[in-house]
Amino acid sequence: MKNNKLNISVAGSGKTTYLVDKALSLDKSNKILIVTYTTDNLEEIQKKILAKRKLIPSNITIQGWFSFLLQHGVRPYQGAMNDMLFENYINGMLLINENSSFKKDSRGNIIKNRAGYPISYGESDFRDFYFTKNWKIYSDKISKFVVACNDKVKGEIISRISRIYSHIFIDEVQDLAGYDLEIIKLLFKSNIEIRLVGDPRQVTYLTNHYRKYPKYKYGKIKEFIQNKCKNFIDKDTIDETLLKKSHRNNQAICDYSSKLYTKLEKSEPCDCKICRSNITEHEGVFLIRPENVNKYLEKFKPTQLIWDKLTKVNTLYPVINFGKSKGKTYERVIIYPTESIRKWICNNQSDLKDATKAKFYVALTRAKHSVAIVYDYKEDEQFEGVQKYSM
Repeated sequence: MKNNKLNISVAGSGKTTYLVDKALSLDKSNKILIVTYTTDNLEEIQKKILAKRKLIPSNITIQGWFSFLLQHGVRPYQGAMNDMLFENYINGMLLINENSSFKKDSRGNIIKNRAGYPISYGESDFRDFYFTKNWKIYSDKISKFVVACNDKVKGEIISRISRIYSHIFIDEVQDLAGYDLEIIKLLFKSNIEIRLVGDPRQVTYLTNHYRKYPKYKYGKIKEFIQNKCKNFIDKDTIDETLLKKSHRNNQAICDYSSKLYTKLEKSEPCDCKICRSNITEHEGVFLIRPENVNKYLEKFKPTQLIWDKLTKVNTLYPVINFGKSKGKTYERVIIYPTESIRKWICNNQSDLKDATKAKFYVALTRAKHSVAIVYDYKEDEQFEGVQKYSM
């Protein structure tokens, strides 16, 4: 059996560096594709390779997930899906964050039936189901198109990819959803060596919101591989230990952030001398009252992390939202929590929606030294894993 691999990582574990090093270590006779979802991570992969090599090696290709699907999944055999595609060029992709199937009027408003429910195009409405008026394929339909087309050409799409690449590495695999997971399954079944790397706790974006495999959304990639790819894996396929040490977070931050995902392996701080050489007087996770925020900002100069732009902040200090901070490292941060996050701080058994939990985890794990959370605590309140900060 070929050596397919899923590496479950934690924040700050150096997963992208690991993936890059793995790709660079392979013999140049191997053709390697490195794929990721976000533009930021695509650029990060390129930077890491260029830091080690003067040029991107000729045997390594770096590509975004949607670009990969369009080039290798959609275009090679597009005519097999419908005769219209023998005559019309697919003019790229339209990135959307909603269901593209809803019918709309000339002003762009969703058309609803008498009961008030949106009316959708069906697959029999081929062009309107998959494409815009100028033949851009909808981002939430692109992986479904690839899977359907691969069926029509009897697996030739995946076979063609396997003739081009011997290895495919997918970073940020936790972001994949819906029919993207079916493509993962098809790749696992092929003779390509597949390596997936991702942190199930950091699902701040999803490639689509299609109803395929709904139980595996929001970071359930391990369960998907175990249940849906079980015929193509062995006991060593899934690894949860190699990338469980953070080169960013200290012990207190690792412990507190791990409370959000108790079913996953706890993260641990690494013991690298270079990472742990600069211990400061202010280390850990703290609650800070709103009236003390400005003085705290002045003293420690943390980066402010917010849910959205409606949050009131001190504009004299840097600010970024939870989702945008993904992949970044700061010396210190201060978090302005939402109401549901405040409830969780008060009671760690309180439910958080998957998206909220993931973004809060990202926010908690950005700092090397200290995390402050704005929270109007009472003197007699007790909190586990977090200290009350007073000026």
